[in-house]
Amino acid sequence: MSRNLHPTEGARFLLERTGDEGASATYRASVYTPDAVFTSTGTLTEDGSVALALTGAPGDLDERLGTIAKLLARDATRRREDGLVVWPARIMRWRK
Repeated sequence: MSRNLHPTEGARFLLERTGDEGASATYRASVYTPDAVFTSTGTLTEDGSVALALTGAPGDLDERLGTIAKLLARDATRRREDGLVVWPARIMRWRK
């Protein structure tokens, strides 16, 4: 089932895990705006570092996507200690 992820205003940020190597994970990163979608890939590691290619999204949307990815990477160790899934399969956020 396909869903329309384009918001009516603002932007929707989506990180979908494509690979998990234990201490790091690869994600497909997408920014949905009302009229377009911008996609790239990136690697997140448990030490909090992120290597994320720019999507080409307008304004500061790539920077916002990077912040969401950094927060996910930074919390990986805590999630492991808490017995949670270290690298969630999907993270979606909306910002105006």
